[in-house]
Amino acid sequence: MSHPSSSAAPAAALAAPTRFAQFYALTKPRVVQLIVFCALIGMVLAVPGVPTWAEIRLALIACAGIWLVAGAAAAFNCLVEQQIDAKMRRTAWRATARGELSNALTLAFSSGLCIAGSVILYVWVNPLTMWLTFATFVGYAVIYTVILKPRTPQNIVIGGASGAMPPVLGWAAMTGNVGPEALILFLIIFLWTPPHFWALALYRVEDYRKSGLPMLPVTHGNEFTRLQIFLYTLVLFAACLMPFIFGMSGWLYLVVAVVLSAGFTAYGWLLWRNYSDALARKTFRFSLMHLATLFAAMLVDHYLVWGQP
Repeated sequence: MSHPSSSAAPAAALAAPTRFAQFYALTKPRVVQLIVFCALIGMVLAVPGVPTWAEIRLALIACAGIWLVAGAAAAFNCLVEQQIDAKMRRTAWRATARGELSNALTLAFSSGLCIAGSVILYVWVNPLTMWLTFATFVGYAVIYTVILKPRTPQNIVIGGASGAMPPVLGWAAMTGNVGPEALILFLIIFLWTPPHFWALALYRVEDYRKSGLPMLPVTHGNEFTRLQIFLYTLVLFAACLMPFIFGMSGWLYLVVAVVLSAGFTAYGWLLWRNYSDALARKTFRFSLMHLATLFAAMLVDHYLVWGQP
């Protein structure tokens, strides 16, 4: 016969990992991974040729700082939107939406991550990167989440500026300035964000309608949103050619950019002309592959160009 204390000990031991997992989920790990990856692209492209060990160390420290601040912004977003999250199937599982984490704990967690990341960037990277990263935190957590998202269907367009900042942060971390190359990378992500997000919003429209958020499919309807997606893929196509035109990349990147952008545009056209939820899901998934593969091709191309005699 076991004592009550012996059965309580394993249960208590399991409580810590569960709470840790709850906090970790608030940082939106998949989103943050993409943010850090895009920042890393900016870092690599800012360094001619193969980086030195000192540059690799600087990049790793910058990635850590950016990860912490990005995670802080995601946690603050969960805090602000807990009631909205509770109404939406894809977010109702979050600990803040379920009331399993208090507002005070969540705010302290977000603040701690933001302060830690900012200190790392200021002390071990450079002040410019810290201030740009903090401005991105304010842009996403406050301007987008609190002001824009509940008030205008153009929220994702205007707020997309925060999501497009990672390559700029990476460039600033390695160079101490923001060059035109970094702004081209910013433009690509800025124009990619609306068609990417609206494809998701199309097949999740009922969730957004229940939440009361004025997302474009809710305020302007399915057909208008589909047209906007197609038009944005056309403008994005042109933006994706700019690294080659500006001399940032070579022919390998150009070929990959043309193929990927043509595919995204084709999805946009099909979605506009013959909608289905299944096609919207495929478009959303392709958009993720589009950005990740585009930037990966830019990386490979960068080293091929610098590796030439």
